[in-house]
Amino acid sequence: LQGWGEVCKKLQGFAHYEKDQIPTILAIMTNKNDSGGVSEPHQLSTARLVLYGFGDTSFSLAITTVGAFLAVFLTDIVGISPAYAAGAIFLGRTWDYISDPLLGFLSDRTRSPWGRRRPYILFGTPFLGITFALLWWVPPVEGQLALAVYYGVMYLLFTTAATVVFMPYVALTPEIAPGYDQRTRVTGYRMAFSIAGSLVAFIVPLLIVGTFEAANAPRALTMGVLFGLFFCIPLYTAFFAAKERGEFVHSKPPRLRDSVRAFMGNKAFLYGMGIFLLTWITIDLIQALLLYYIKYVVVRDGYSELIMASIFVSALVSLPLWDWLSRRFDKRRAMIYGYIGWIVVMVILSAFTAQVNLGLIVGLCVLAGLGVGAAHVMPWSILPDAIEVGEEKTGQRHEGVFYSVVFLVQKAASSFAIPLALLVLEAAGYRGDLTVQGPQAIFALRMLMGLVPAVFLTGAIFLAVKYPLKREQHQALLAKLEAQRQSQSDENSATGPGSIPAETE
Repeated sequence: LQGWGEVCKKLQGFAHYEKDQIPTILAIMTNKNDSGGVSEPHQLSTARLVLYGFGDTSFSLAITTVGAFLAVFLTDIVGISPAYAAGAIFLGRTWDYISDPLLGFLSDRTRSPWGRRRPYILFGTPFLGITFALLWWVPPVEGQLALAVYYGVMYLLFTTAATVVFMPYVALTPEIAPGYDQRTRVTGYRMAFSIAGSLVAFIVPLLIVGTFEAANAPRALTMGVLFGLFFCIPLYTAFFAAKERGEFVHSKPPRLRDSVRAFMGNKAFLYGMGIFLLTWITIDLIQALLLYYIKYVVVRDGYSELIMASIFVSALVSLPLWDWLSRRFDKRRAMIYGYIGWIVVMVILSAFTAQVNLGLIVGLCVLAGLGVGAAHVMPWSILPDAIEVGEEKTGQRHEGVFYSVVFLVQKAASSFAIPLALLVLEAAGYRGDLTVQGPQAIFALRMLMGLVPAVFLTGAIFLAVKYPLKREQHQALLAKLEAQRQSQSDENSATGPGSIPAETE
């Protein structure tokens, strides 16, 4: 308690911690380099990392709530068929094919008193909260087609707001944490808050809404409004905590042609993007279908909160393990270990029936949470390393375009994966007004929760084995880039007026 009291005092003043002042409860939140490497440059204070990572709570809370409950909200509360629900989700995602790369390109070229990325967080956050709330309102319109169009348009606006806010937020990672192990640490902070947000997203809506049935539509709107208001707190905290490095803020804006060339010729980035893509398709599928699985396959609707909490509490607690493994070996091997175990557990869970003991279900969900923890940390910490390869090739920073491509590919895949899963349920005879589903619908849910995720995770493991950028190579790359930046800074000092500030407030 005394140690945490000291931490709270430090947090109040944005003070820079010394290593021996940081609590050791979470090893992921230390600077220790178990790999034997030297201390990396531009170390950030723990307080600032905590406050920056806190911003991911809003992202996780918004995306997880939509991913976990929007489909069942549309089918069981609004009352539209799975096919119309699939159409609404697909419509909402198609605009991302344009908005993601456009926003990435714009943020790379933005110059403002707040930097390149932070203005989007500042001005986009209210729009995010409003569109999220309206996504859970049942409008007074008749007909399934009209309802599907409304939710498709609202989902489109919500995903646009999410892109405006979260793509620049995530693109700050390689700027504020340039080192190989620093990024695992920063990502660990972000993912700790992300998993905490996911835990809240899976439990609190069930406490507010109760059962997902038509009579509880006003409660769903209440949940949407409360969450929409809350989003402002973590995001504005991150806005004030994150300071962009001056050499990036004042660097020459990249041309679109150079940005495209930077990622198309970047083998490490393409592998990292593939890992990220397959991982998050798996997460999207599982979170979209988990409540269906609990309600209809193992028939434990009354224990939904317990089952969901067991997954995400386990994932949160496992973060120090994955940080230690990534520093003890490397990020790829840590991810592979986690994914293999996750595959085995999901296949077993998909075979369970209503007769299986609740304790066994919860126990395996705890083990599944270990894989979820690995999935939240490893892909996110691999991507920033790969982005630096693009800077070496072009001499310019392209984080906005790189992350927009990642988000675009991930959303494009999800825009097909989740609607296709709903169409499979439609074809299997799923009906939202039934308390017991037919055997074909149950079989479809088993396959979508077990075999299909196993295939995607196996693909991610294959790409991780082939991933070309290891710790030693990345450290050499960083040294080369630092020398290039120093040389460019010296040239600018000799030819340009004034000096470049270290941070943009």
